[in-house]
Amino acid sequence: MNKPIYTIVASFLSASLLIHPISDDQKRETNDTNINNIDTIKNFQTNETRKTRVDEKQIDVEQLNNIKKEETTLTVTATAYTIESAGGSGITKTGINLNENPNAKVIAVDPNVIPLHSKVYVEGYGYAIAGDTGGAIKGNKIDLYVPSEKEAFDWGVRTVKVTILNS
Repeated sequence: MNKPIYTIVASFLSASLLIHPISDDQKRETNDTNINNIDTIKNFQTNETRKTRVDEKQIDVEQLNNIKKEETTLTVTATAYTIESAGGSGITKTGINLNENPNAKVIAVDPNVIPLHSKVYVEGYGYAIAGDTGGAIKGNKIDLYVPSEKEAFDWGVRTVKVTILNS
């Protein structure tokens, strides 16, 4: 048994409500209209979501291009090492071959403090790459690679500033 469907018509001028039953044809027309409205709303939401996602990506790219990346400067204890003093093969943790590149500027770091592969500037040493680790390198301590034992002794132990550069 079908229950009658009623439409409510509000008259804003008289502030009264009129209630009257609608026919089966009107029901079908109303359902079709509602289905079309729901599809339109879904399509609109999907298009708006796509547009918003595109806009967010554009904003992110613009922000990245316009914001000056901050650099981090740390105060560390710095010692120096040679291939021989490290007792290694001359290949760093990141694969830099110091035998083939004896003048490379590489520092050993604690990766929890200075991420491996970071470009850095070390006061008194210059620009370098955080390309190695060492058993004694923990916390704010670095070890600078130098090609000769004399340079390692000349460096000694120093307290220096290291700036992690953002590229």
